[in-house]
Amino acid sequence: MSAPRKWLYITGILMLCAWVLVPIYLIGLGAMGGRMAVFKWPKSLAPTETSFAALAAFLKIEGVWNAALNSLIAASLTMLFSILLGAPAGYALARFSFRGQSAFRLLVLLTRAFPLAILALPLTVIFIKVGLYDTPLGVSLVHTALALPFAALVTSSLFMGIPREYEEAAWVFGCTRWQAFRKVVLPLALPGIAAAAIFAFVISWNEVFAASVLTVRERTLTAYLLAVLSESPLHYRFAGGFILIVPSVLFIFAVRKYLFAMWGVSSK
Repeated sequence: MSAPRKWLYITGILMLCAWVLVPIYLIGLGAMGGRMAVFKWPKSLAPTETSFAALAAFLKIEGVWNAALNSLIAASLTMLFSILLGAPAGYALARFSFRGQSAFRLLVLLTRAFPLAILALPLTVIFIKVGLYDTPLGVSLVHTALALPFAALVTSSLFMGIPREYEEAAWVFGCTRWQAFRKVVLPLALPGIAAAAIFAFVISWNEVFAASVLTVRERTLTAYLLAVLSESPLHYRFAGGFILIVPSVLFIFAVRKYLFAMWGVSSK
């Protein structure tokens, strides 16, 4: 790689890291720097006084831990449903040819462009009738609908990248289609499937509109923050936002080494 391209590559990485890390840093600075750090300008690289009072006060608010548990349940169910439904759909798109396949891919993608607000009232009525209103399961079903197109398309591209000859060789040696998939294709696709699962988890954890509409008492953490912190001081809002961000970041870092290991990249 030539020197100009190398510097361009490094600059792009640094800009991407700054795009992701600077907002997280500013939220953490506002959460742990107190009221003065929120309104201070220009911002200092490190808070002059570090205080966890806002974080502690937020965690003592009644209902926060229950809301966090509801978010964890909804996000875990969303991750599970998205993979259980999206991976078979992706495999079918990759291995079978049928009329209108390209149009079907486009329709799957266009479901993400459909405004969720239009469905808010019908979903609320249906969920009340079937007993799913104000439950983490009901929220997870809506979140699954949001994450499923991504899971299907990502897993489809993964399976397309795995040569069909691998499965055919397994059939020759006596494996059924299911055994060939489980023993040959699935291990090769696990890193991408794990990435789709992480994306589904983060979508559910951060989503607020559906969680606010479909819950009243059993709110998720995002919906609870929206309801409780709307009239709170700004540094308390930063504390709530920081606590909301931390679990998803920790979850991604926890599975990062497993993704690298499955790709054959060492990570410490």
